[in-house]
Amino acid sequence: MNDPFSLAGEFPTVIEQDWRKLVEAALKGAAFEERLVSKTDDGLRIEPIYARATGARAVAGRGVVPWQVLARMDHPDAKAVNADALHELENGATGLSLIFAGAPEARGFGLGADTADKLDQALSGVALDAITLRVGTAPFAGRPVSTLLANVVRRRTLDAAALTIDFGFDPLSDMARTGHAPLPWPQLSARAGATAADLEAKGFSQARFLRADGRAVHEAGGSEAQELAFVLAAGVVYLRLLEAAGFALDDARRRISFILAADADEFLTIAKFRALRKLWGRIEQACGLTPLPAFVAAETAWRMMTARDPYVNMLRTTIAVAAAGIGGADAVTVLPFTLALGLPDRFARRVARNTQLVLSEESNLYRVADPAAGSGAIEHLTTGFCNAAWALFQEIEATGGGAAALERGLLQKKIAAVRKARQAAVATRKNAITGVSDYPNLGEAPVNVLDVARVPTTPLPSTFETLPSLRLAEPFEALRDKSDALLARTGARPKVFLATLGSASDFTARATFAKNFYEAGGIEAVTNDGFSLSSPLPVGERSTAKRLGEGEPPLMEHSSPSPAPSPSAPERPLPMGEVKTDIAALVAAFKASGARLACLCSSDKIYGREAGDAVKALSAAGAIVHLAGRPGEHEDVWRNAGVETFIYVGCDVLSTLQAAHDRLAGP
Repeated sequence: MNDPFSLAGEFPTVIEQDWRKLVEAALKGAAFEERLVSKTDDGLRIEPIYARATGARAVAGRGVVPWQVLARMDHPDAKAVNADALHELENGATGLSLIFAGAPEARGFGLGADTADKLDQALSGVALDAITLRVGTAPFAGRPVSTLLANVVRRRTLDAAALTIDFGFDPLSDMARTGHAPLPWPQLSARAGATAADLEAKGFSQARFLRADGRAVHEAGGSEAQELAFVLAAGVVYLRLLEAAGFALDDARRRISFILAADADEFLTIAKFRALRKLWGRIEQACGLTPLPAFVAAETAWRMMTARDPYVNMLRTTIAVAAAGIGGADAVTVLPFTLALGLPDRFARRVARNTQLVLSEESNLYRVADPAAGSGAIEHLTTGFCNAAWALFQEIEATGGGAAALERGLLQKKIAAVRKARQAAVATRKNAITGVSDYPNLGEAPVNVLDVARVPTTPLPSTFETLPSLRLAEPFEALRDKSDALLARTGARPKVFLATLGSASDFTARATFAKNFYEAGGIEAVTNDGFSLSSPLPVGERSTAKRLGEGEPPLMEHSSPSPAPSPSAPERPLPMGEVKTDIAALVAAFKASGARLACLCSSDKIYGREAGDAVKALSAAGAIVHLAGRPGEHEDVWRNAGVETFIYVGCDVLSTLQAAHDRLAGP
């Protein structure tokens, strides 16, 4: 039947060439490539617009069933774990991620269960045959933990074949994280295979024994293709390992699970999850198998989490869960929003759980199989990730496989290059971190975490380079910690006085930029309403300095006359509507602020007229002087006048703030 209603049918058809003409007019001569085309960390182009991908087919995955909602269980005490587990399962979780002490994902916490009794207590009342259980252990500790779990199953006389357990043996990731192997790879591989065979003999015929884990690469700052290549290499290694242990190849593939990090870059995350399924299907075909949907889990990314303004983590994890769900993840674990600060309380865990439930059950994200299929942008990224990851996977295989690639440093070197570029993008705020490097709040209220201390792990002696675990916000947070320590010790933070020139319309944009800039490093900005001689208010009332978070201070009287104009800037009448800055009032306000650092803020036009005099006057008053804006042709003149540093969009914010802290700490 013909539909008489056609959405947008009355509008003319628009082709890309028409759109390009409009864009070029809007760009006003700026380069299309520079303004509207970006690249991923793997060098894939991201165009501003895509046509629908023709002939695209849905990627076989989870289908139209809800993903498993896994709750993170990481309290050191077995009784507390049990209470949390029962609460989570009663309130919507369908599985548990049981994390033991020393596991990389434990973040200094984790269940300290060294006996079957403690593990049995932690799982008391939990219907193991009705949930999914994923286990996370310390590096190379999978065998003793699996033995404990098997003993608990035997005690309860449960049917091991009816349990859905992911034991999570992952010797390759353990090597990557520790830079160490307790045995040469052939023996280590054989031991893992023997453990899997032993569990199979005990009846765990539906369990997954090996886990190909991409989180180690993601936490080290790696790219999407690098994470995929590592996971692919691990999956192939584990197929060989299980086959050598006596598993038929068709059965071996069913005993392997995959897990990827899901972060707040929604489109890249969707494409990454889709790409893994395509890549693994190609591996299965190469093995002579008919491809089956792999079991792919997701965990929200550790590297995107922040300790500052942690509530923003709720937004990050929401985007990550949506992307993982759309990308077809079979199971999702959300890191509670306070995890970077300490052991999360029940409220943080509730938010983590309900984020998934709202997206799955209320937003119905699971009800469409591969909803991104056919999207020009997502299909382009998926194909690009497949090609880039496959090329790196082949390089790993040519080196001798995953273990050899790690021992020779092949992967570490490639990941380090991407990490360096990523950290540089964070340092310059090209990749801004909301609440940390952008829009910081020095007066943020503390959040609640449990009073449980982190237990630092003792690193194993490494024989090759390790993959570090980092959060991108840490360097900025370290500066904020310095500021907090100074506040606790002296009652005041390091401060910067915003030396505004001209009228509010001249200085507001750069003053706002400067405040945001310095407070990202914990340097409190002392703001003001300007120091305009044309103001109808008395001088003392118009030069009031204000500090963020405080009430109006007493009015400051300034009777000093303005300094004579410098020879380089002869006095001349100002154009109608323009104002002149009262430099004497500005300097007096600086002295009253208690700051040692001053940053000039105004427009380029006002700088050209007044910056030289202002810099000299502030320098004479003992100020360390910065200027907000690119110096351009005035750099030598302004530096000679006393400007030490220029701050502007694209500069290295992190190193500038570190240098400012060092300068303020000095004499």
